Amino acid sequence: MIGMAGICFMAACLCFTEEGSLVDQLKTESAKKFRLVLTRQYMPQLSFVAEGRDDQTLSDVLLSRVEQEVPIWAYARGRSSYATVAESSLSNEEIIALEGKDEPEVPGDVLDAAEQENSRIVAAEAAAENQEAVQKVEDQVLVEETLSDGKVQEISREKLNDFDYLLQNFYNVDSTTTITGSQLNAQELLGMDLTIKTPADQPQILIYHTHSQEMYADSDPNDVMTGVMGAGEYLKQLLEGYGFSVIHHMGQYDVGDRDHAYSNAEDAIAQILEENPSIEVVIDLHRDSVERHMVRNVNGVEMAPVMFFNGLSYTNALGNITYLDNPNLKGNLAFSLQMQIAAEEYYPNLTRPIYLKGYRYNMHFREKTLLVELGSYTNTQGEIYQSLVPLADLLDKVLHNKS
Repeated sequence: MIGMAGICFMAACLCFTEEGSLVDQLKTESAKKFRLVLTRQYMPQLSFVAEGRDDQTLSDVLLSRVEQEVPIWAYARGRSSYATVAESSLSNEEIIALEGKDEPEVPGDVLDAAEQENSRIVAAEAAAENQEAVQKVEDQVLVEETLSDGKVQEISREKLNDFDYLLQNFYNVDSTTTITGSQLNAQELLGMDLTIKTPADQPQILIYHTHSQEMYADSDPNDVMTGVMGAGEYLKQLLEGYGFSVIHHMGQYDVGDRDHAYSNAEDAIAQILEENPSIEVVIDLHRDSVERHMVRNVNGVEMAPVMFFNGLSYTNALGNITYLDNPNLKGNLAFSLQMQIAAEEYYPNLTRPIYLKGYRYNMHFREKTLLVELGSYTNTQGEIYQSLVPLADLLDKVLHNKS
């Protein structure tokens, strides 16, 4: 393994050329393979990170490693990343708008006025009008073949207590934020009791969609039930099969104003929870915007990957964002980590690393809140529905303490 000085030198070189023509030349498939070869040869313990996170380059891995070892580097890096956009000078309203811009818009996300009105009508009549279309996709799902008979592997709890190991193998931390070992204490987070206490004769789980218009490769742009909304309805059915009582809220908060989708949804979600205080679990189901076609083989079945997402209410530029305070942050982190470790043990290859970013994303309502990125716009509905089967099983394992 090369020394810390070598890592710093390589990271410095990468930073120096970050916006130059050299990086432009490196954005090729062969260059990616070359970087992985270098990683395997000189930093074998990092090769898992570089290869396991297809959306992370070697420069990302190196810089992350340096920031962990040299705190002053992380400080300087955080400062320099805001050279063009001074986040600390933005108003509260502008920061909230940035929260809504977390996922880039892709073709099919923004609808014109006529399509917006049609989407509202379709959503309102979804149960009656879309059952046949949803059933066709559901019939393709191989439920029995997808479910795991038991643990495929055991993740060492002793290793998880090593903050460096935990961070490198199970998380992807956005460069705009920072997390500490006191926040990511695996023993504490994995030891939290997240079992459902509410009896199933009352609502227990709420599923909703901040970005309701997110579609898939074979979705009908005029039918929201062929996108992430339909995925939410199928997840509801699967969870009810495990005995959960589920509400699927189909409000649309990103139509015509995606930037403020989180703030648009906040009051409505708060009202639902006020009217249904028995709800313990909140799931905000999304679809990512990764441009490549991501497919994972899990138990011999091809499906879309799942990614859990946490907002830390903290950015390097602003520090703690007090007006986006989250008293349930520890519970949120515990929920995503318990789900991630269960996925690694029962359904290896299903999940991408947990993504940590700076804002709140309406995860403050309940301790057991999960923001899920289900595949990307390049995935098909069939691939999405396949991945919902193990996702529902993992929720049952964690919420019923079966894992």
